[in-house]
Amino acid sequence: MSELTWVEISRTALSSNIARLRSLLAQSTLLCACVKANAYGHGLCEAGRIFFDAGADWLSVHSMHEARCLRKSGLACPIYILGPISPDDYPEALQLDCRLVVYNEDDLPPLAAAARACGRQARLHVKVETGTNRQGVGAGLFESLCAAVTGSPDLMLEGLATHFANIEDTTDHSFAQAQLRSFNEAIAILAARGIRVPIVHCANSAATILMPAAHFSMVRTGIAAYGMWPSNETYVSFVRERINGFTLTPALTWKARVAQVKDVPPGEFIGYGCTFKTGHPTRLAVIPVGYYDGYDRGIAGGHVLIRGQRAPIRGRICMNLLMAEVTDIRDACVGDEAVLVGRDADECITAEQIARWASTINYEVTTRINDRIPRIIVD
Repeated sequence: MSELTWVEISRTALSSNIARLRSLLAQSTLLCACVKANAYGHGLCEAGRIFFDAGADWLSVHSMHEARCLRKSGLACPIYILGPISPDDYPEALQLDCRLVVYNEDDLPPLAAAARACGRQARLHVKVETGTNRQGVGAGLFESLCAAVTGSPDLMLEGLATHFANIEDTTDHSFAQAQLRSFNEAIAILAARGIRVPIVHCANSAATILMPAAHFSMVRTGIAAYGMWPSNETYVSFVRERINGFTLTPALTWKARVAQVKDVPPGEFIGYGCTFKTGHPTRLAVIPVGYYDGYDRGIAGGHVLIRGQRAPIRGRICMNLLMAEVTDIRDACVGDEAVLVGRDADECITAEQIARWASTINYEVTTRINDRIPRIIVD
């Protein structure tokens, strides 16, 4: 392979994660796998195809561009666009049979016009605000929005949704429970008005694992489908709840080839800013990955794996390069594989570990991996 850095994606891991998440659901509950942000860095079309083949019922994306890519790849399953799209894209979205989220009544006339022009109903999901205060229509307005959708022959109220603000960052789920109560109240209000919504959904990965009452008609699993826990707090809550037999398998490994091995005498500085000074004869491996590729410049105290051993990063992460010490890995040579995320022999670097080094979260670690880097499906 000619690539100097690449990402390996385990088909087996992605498929098994979908099966494990499915095992938590009632038979009638749909599973929507979220593949926005280049499938959390795992490759949009590659992961989308694997998820669909593994039994995901729907896929969700953020943008029209992502939906278009999935359709061009041949995927025919329902696609739910989570983010806003331009009215100019309404006709294409409907032609591609995408489901759209709505929370502004002003969006309905252009949606209805696009639907008439396409000769098909626009399938819409109203987003209800329950406490995240991001996308969503508030308690005083959602009834009229839903009524306006159901009152148009060109529009279909296919779904009702909300999103949890604080189920994964804490072991105290009282705020999530309050949001769930608000959402149930919204469902009851619509039912009292005779408005039936076929698909009701609010569960993200953490709620899928921890809160069966939030499963409703469909769950939207994101990070867990890729084998990562939403947070340490989610894992602690999971252990506390004693959910037997459930596990997740990380699917992503990020590798690069050593481009140079060089000896540096004591007293020399390494990298920009002269932040690291050698205190002994030091052997360095230069690795062609940097912050442009998505490896965080703020990483402190990190290491990569070379020949199954830890190679500490020395100096600052550069735009396209990083330097790791291989003084104790005497056989290290040009062309060796360096593992940035993943396992090598008995050693492993997780996205969570990199997140701790960079003072961020595992979501950011994988989604920031540059999409120009090839994603290669293995096993």
